[in-house]
Amino acid sequence: QVQLVESGGGLVQAGGSLRLSCTASGFTVDKHPMGWYRQAPGKQRELVAAISSGGSTNYADSVKGRFTISRDNAKNTVYLQMNSLKPEDTAVYLCNVPRVPPRDDYWGQGTQVTVSS
Repeated sequence: QVQLVESGGGLVQAGGSLRLSCTASGFTVDKHPMGWYRQAPGKQRELVAAISSGGSTNYADSVKGRFTISRDNAKNTVYLQMNSLKPEDTAVYLCNVPRVPPRDDYWGQGTQVTVSS
């Protein structure tokens, strides 16, 4: 019933930019908080950015100042603008409702971001 589809990942050189998209079905993103997570091999899954239903945002220290989360209610889509990318940003990026614990049944396939040095 609820489906989240991530897209926009790819291969980019250090210092470059990417814009990720998370398109939702089964609920409207403007009525829920939404977050972007990332998971790299050998590392814990990390919530890197979140936006509340009221539009306030929070970021992990590792991405603060470089990443921006936003929402387009007409398209029912959440975005993650990633600038000044670093090799340590390499991971699979996924979206979900930022509850603890995250909803396991909401995870999509994610989108791979690879940053070369």
